[in-house]
Amino acid sequence: MHHNFDQETKGWVDLIHPREPSKRLTTDLDARWVIIGAGFTGLSCARRLAELNPNEKIILLEAREIGQNASGRNSGYAVAHSHFSGGYQKSQLEHYQRIDRINQTGLNSLKSIIENSQIECDYKDSGIYHMAADKNSSEECEQFEDYLQKREIEHTNLSKDQINMELGTNWYLKGVKVKNGALIQPAKLVFGLADSLPSNVELYENSPVLQIDQGRVNTIKTPSSILKAENIIMACNYEPIANGKLKQRVVGVTLSGSITRVLNQEEVELLGTEPSWGVLSLHSGGATVRLTEDKRISIRNTAEYSNHHLLDDKQLKNRQEIHRQAFNNRFPKLSHVDFEHLYSGVEGVTANKTNIFKKLSNNLYYAGCYNGSGITKGTAFGLAMADYACGNDEGLVRDCLSIEEAKWLPPKPILDLGAWYVTKQRFKGVGKDR
Repeated sequence: MHHNFDQETKGWVDLIHPREPSKRLTTDLDARWVIIGAGFTGLSCARRLAELNPNEKIILLEAREIGQNASGRNSGYAVAHSHFSGGYQKSQLEHYQRIDRINQTGLNSLKSIIENSQIECDYKDSGIYHMAADKNSSEECEQFEDYLQKREIEHTNLSKDQINMELGTNWYLKGVKVKNGALIQPAKLVFGLADSLPSNVELYENSPVLQIDQGRVNTIKTPSSILKAENIIMACNYEPIANGKLKQRVVGVTLSGSITRVLNQEEVELLGTEPSWGVLSLHSGGATVRLTEDKRISIRNTAEYSNHHLLDDKQLKNRQEIHRQAFNNRFPKLSHVDFEHLYSGVEGVTANKTNIFKKLSNNLYYAGCYNGSGITKGTAFGLAMADYACGNDEGLVRDCLSIEEAKWLPPKPILDLGAWYVTKQRFKGVGKDR
């Protein structure tokens, strides 16, 4: 495992008051439980392990600072119902229900923590828009509407005029709003989750893992310490895979987005009746667009294979031209509004769009790779992994274990070529949805 990280803007973290990071680990420690990675999965797992083992110390290691990983770079969608491309398939009903249960468990857990710990994260559970701007995505919209109807999932079908009235854009041809689901400011949420951990969780930031030697008791090496751990839970998305056992099952895809300055009242009045909202495209390569609680508009619409690296300044500036065109298409009356923030982030992606929840050995576990839906699913996987490592294999754990295994991927350089091609195909036929 490496510890040389890309130095780049931090996405949503740049929009809020800085947080004082926890200290780095500089002393040797012994512990029964060590979790690697303090994103949504790791934080959820640590909280649950602390509840199950109130008299034991839980060590949580984060290679960077909280919010610098995918947890602070995503667009803040806490989904309850995943969108499955193509029409409803009765034979897949059990799979649909399983994914919904996992998502809903994660959403319920986050909502409870936010309320109980009074985390200010702009949480809004008024639903999520799914939109179509072109012919291909319009056909997908019809299939999604049919899926929601047959699943009896509460939703509202939207015409072009209804979308314009609610969101203030006539770019989309049609859409659907799924009632169950929430929007959050991701950096605020992950800060709040980290700062409200149980007292028996010790969080160490800027403490990357350099090496793991497995045995009856595992040895973990960081730049300034050596830990002896009875159990290790890897909750670091795609990153441990880059140099670990599962490296041929997942790749990191780099996305980029821009966020405007705060809109003034006159500019807000040019938009629709909804005070804040989030749009997901019904095309896999389409733009993700949000009007935030503090009246900024964010847009994210590029994805590429960059060997799991963030984009440098020159690359980001080039991608922002794509963001700007998409923004102006949707909001021509706001084309004068400047972008204030520009960022990239990496998501873990598998060839068959599944996730990883595995016991790698008697005392080594791994949970990660969410294909862009890590807030709720990652939270649920963290809960389930804590229970699984403590001997429970029922309910949520069984749901996570039943997910289809990620397909094997070829080694480099074929892996690089294949990942580049598959990511490129993501935008095939995207048209006006980009």
